[in-house]
Amino acid sequence: MFTILAAHVGLTIGTLSRHLRKRPDFRPLVDRLLRFDTVGIYLLTERGHGLDAFNIETTATKTPDGFILHTPREEAAKFMPASTPLFGLPKIALVMARLIVNNEDRGCRFFLVPICDEKEMCRGVRSTRLPPRSGTCPLDFSITSFDHVFLPDTALVASDYLDLSTPSRRLESWWDEIWRIQLGTLSVPAPWVSATKAVAFIGGRYSMWRCILGKHDIPTPILSFRTQQWAVAHATAVSMVMDNWYPLVVREAMQQADPRLRHALSVIAKTTICRHFQRSVSEVAERCGAQGTFDQNYMARIENDGKGVIIAEGDILTLCIRLFSELVQGRYYLPLPDASESLLAAHVNSLLEENMALFRSLGCDHRSKAFNSVILPQSQPVIEAIGHALAYSAAVKAQLPQPILDVYKCAIVRQDPAWYSEERRLSRMQQRLQEDAALTSFLPHLPTYLDQLNIEKYVKAPIVSDAAWKAYLPHLQSYTGTAPPPFDYGSQVLAML
Repeated sequence: MFTILAAHVGLTIGTLSRHLRKRPDFRPLVDRLLRFDTVGIYLLTERGHGLDAFNIETTATKTPDGFILHTPREEAAKFMPASTPLFGLPKIALVMARLIVNNEDRGCRFFLVPICDEKEMCRGVRSTRLPPRSGTCPLDFSITSFDHVFLPDTALVASDYLDLSTPSRRLESWWDEIWRIQLGTLSVPAPWVSATKAVAFIGGRYSMWRCILGKHDIPTPILSFRTQQWAVAHATAVSMVMDNWYPLVVREAMQQADPRLRHALSVIAKTTICRHFQRSVSEVAERCGAQGTFDQNYMARIENDGKGVIIAEGDILTLCIRLFSELVQGRYYLPLPDASESLLAAHVNSLLEENMALFRSLGCDHRSKAFNSVILPQSQPVIEAIGHALAYSAAVKAQLPQPILDVYKCAIVRQDPAWYSEERRLSRMQQRLQEDAALTSFLPHLPTYLDQLNIEKYVKAPIVSDAAWKAYLPHLQSYTGTAPPPFDYGSQVLAML
């Protein structure tokens, strides 16, 4: 449902809403979309142009009475929004295409294109359904192409559909066309805060009741082991810190007058939350053993879904590269916690200063081989470090429990132990002892922290308790029978001898 809302409401309705005042002809369509009588999809990227979507090849050629929308080759087919008629609802798309007027390319524009009715595709539109994607895969993800589809003049998504002029700055114009994606970058992490909470709750509850037989056949909860404790504590601390920080960073981003700062905070939030989720879910699922691999226990399925959100509304690594490049070049500055505020604040301030100094020493521009080889690989770690420092600062101000703060800090130190050893003289042994102290103070409060996640009523995984598992088991299909053994064990053994 979130995927549908993100594309249907966030991208399609959101894009059209900008033009409603001057395009009242859009109002009936928007009303149908709001009632969900029609599904809106967003066809931007192509099979051959994902991260370089500025270079799309789909064309909309001007004719005396409208436009002809066409996919010139296989690589130019739109990838991968759900465009088949299988949902039994009409679909309409915002299709990004190159506007061609008198054989002149006048830049990329969106066009409103009917895709299908309740039963079949519209004339000239082909939808090829892709195989199921790992994870929940509730949608009919597809490859969509167009064969000389006629569109009226009013299909051009613009406040003035008669303005076919070439933009003076094509790249800036393109970014302005896809402005809703930047807001989407900020919204898509929301479910992964809840998902991390669910993972922590499932792993924590399972670890508390699942036992192995120890010495003298005494049942010992697997939570007794430090290796199990870390996975659960890490996910729980991350959940509570992100749950506190996310609404704050959303509010701060939306208050920014400078769109660059708004987008920067969106990138930082998405990167920090999604990467925290990925580390937590894989760690906890593995510590749940075989149970962590099954669909009904949520973690394996949601881990695969998380891989989809990494690329949704902007690929994380690409977003980080762009933002980091701008920060290193000093094009604008982000308000960061002072280096004296915390260890994590000192870390990020140091990393930024280090890379800005390196950039100056190289004497190159941001498109050089040296920049690509030496500076770009630092993009994501530094952007994550910004998020860590901001989230930790917010957690301290919110007075989150000290054990939560300590475990979270140890988790961040784990990601860059060399810096803390080199710059803060925190040896490997000291880091290990700090982690031990943090876990020791955390564990007595684990049941309380799991309750404070406020996620239990949404969790359906049967491994959260022995009683839940025993109630779930009878619903599985079982097989019994009266067939005799297919061979005689004794005869087979004699034959072998």
